[in-house]
Amino acid sequence: MKLSKMSLLLTLIAMPLFGLSSCQSFRTGSEHNFESKYSLKKRKTHISCVAERGGTAVIKSLPLKVSGRTYDRLFSSIDELLGTAYRSGGSAPDGFDCSGFVQYLYNQQFRMILPRTTGELALLGSVVPENNLKRGDLVFFSIDGNNIDHVGMIVGKDRFAHASNSGVRVDDLFAPYYQKRYAFGSRIITPK
Repeated sequence: MKLSKMSLLLTLIAMPLFGLSSCQSFRTGSEHNFESKYSLKKRKTHISCVAERGGTAVIKSLPLKVSGRTYDRLFSSIDELLGTAYRSGGSAPDGFDCSGFVQYLYNQQFRMILPRTTGELALLGSVVPENNLKRGDLVFFSIDGNNIDHVGMIVGKDRFAHASNSGVRVDDLFAPYYQKRYAFGSRIITPK
């Protein structure tokens, strides 16, 4: 009798503890709900940009309002980089990893100084619902199922550009492989 009371007491104590830990990273079905997890974290609402004529960096609000011309140039530059080889830690046209590809594009077109890792990129701007994604929005994935470990950029209706293991390419956001691993999107630029 004492053993069953002890088991009940331990169960009652353990339930709230497990409930608290699920607030930080919980599953919807078999997948983590990263959108909620990253919405709860302190998101960065400002970014450093290289000044036009050099000098010290300028701090600007996110999403950064960009000219239509530079916005369109972003997508042209992606076309030019398609097929570029994958290189772990790469952030230049001789080879990119996923976060290096995004970092390179935003620096070249908008002079933004983005963080280097996917996890840090995931904290920028505002979270955007999947049905409201626009060209230029970042999309984040969890390939391993536990962490945000891949990033790409929306380039058109349900299409995103990214540096995969096979190089820079454009894929369908709703392809089963990516849809299963999709975490959330964020907006860090918007055309004026």
